[in-house]
Amino acid sequence: MAAVFLVTLYEYSPLFYIAVVFTCFIVTTGLVLGWFGWDVPVILRNSEETQFSTRAFKKQMRQVKNPFGLEITNSSAASLASMALRTDCLEDSRLTCYWGCSVQKLYEALQKHAYCFRISTPQALEEALYSDYLHREQYFIKKHSKEEIYCQLPSDTEIEDFGPVPRSRYPLVALLTLADEDDREIYDIISMVSVIHIPDKTYKLPCRILYQYLILAQGQFYDLKQLFMSANNSPPPSNDESPEDRSVEQSLLEKVGLAGNDGDPVEESSRDCVVCQNGGVNWVLLPCRHACLCDSCVRYFKQCPMCRQFVQESFALCGQKEPDKDLLETS
Repeated sequence: MAAVFLVTLYEYSPLFYIAVVFTCFIVTTGLVLGWFGWDVPVILRNSEETQFSTRAFKKQMRQVKNPFGLEITNSSAASLASMALRTDCLEDSRLTCYWGCSVQKLYEALQKHAYCFRISTPQALEEALYSDYLHREQYFIKKHSKEEIYCQLPSDTEIEDFGPVPRSRYPLVALLTLADEDDREIYDIISMVSVIHIPDKTYKLPCRILYQYLILAQGQFYDLKQLFMSANNSPPPSNDESPEDRSVEQSLLEKVGLAGNDGDPVEESSRDCVVCQNGGVNWVLLPCRHACLCDSCVRYFKQCPMCRQFVQESFALCGQKEPDKDLLETS
């Protein structure tokens, strides 16, 4: 219709046709450049507005995934002299290690996060701790880097242990924060605090991560729990450690207060679903935290097959696969 109108207009009066086209061009240019004071949300006039709009969009579409990953490598050789950590972060991050961090001040800092301090940077945590730690180290972590980081307590501190039970200081507290300020507007989880036990002169228990806390931008923090895997498919215990040594270790853990109240979860992941014994385990059931079902079997259970507790929520360890259409039809 518009093309027919323009052709008819041109045949009727070429000069009037040129005037109409020129007027439309001037009006369109004025709208784009903002001559009339009207804002055009679809067309942005410069790169600064583009960047601002992109940040605003990302802020609205916050990601709930955890951008941080931290694990201990070669825990049997860890000591105050040398400690190896491996990170796996989705964005550029900073790893800050606090040796001899005050237990009381750490939990006070976590409580302050909900009110006045947002633990999004190492400086914010240090202010909340009132710098009540013995030594501090910091490392820059590149995106998706899995290199080992060796941290150690300097010899000039002359610290051989952190005192008798009950201890007032944690051997090591590791803080992971996002390095780029813009990334903090994308993720709900802005930092992760890991409390690590390291063997010393007094207690020679194996090195392990005691607690991990996910810090959210809204002021909450959550304790990251371990998952319970099926014990039927777990590998047998190592022959290097006798049952007597394991019982002694467990008694020491209970004495120090490091033993979990929920029972010891199996750290090695099970490969087979406990129901069909065929598919790989990929689903975690909440609130019991049992990881025991594959993608095909999870849809049939309202109660956990391990403990019979009712399932309130569930999530996939890996990407959720497409459900089998034949199974859906038969169900």
